[in-house]
Amino acid sequence: FTGITGRYVKLEETISSFERLVAGEFDQYPEQAFFMAGGIDDVIEKANQMAKA
Repeated sequence: FTGITGRYVKLEETISSFERLVAGEFDQYPEQAFFMAGGIDDVIEKANQMAKA
């Protein structure tokens, strides 16, 4: 539907990223950076690209 290639994220990475997210570690990143992202590395990369634009 979206034309965006899916990403596989390991369970361990998902749990670790969620714990960090709930702890507030990524509060400085815009909500849009999380949309349609795979792992947390994708979120950080998208946020950095958004900041440059």
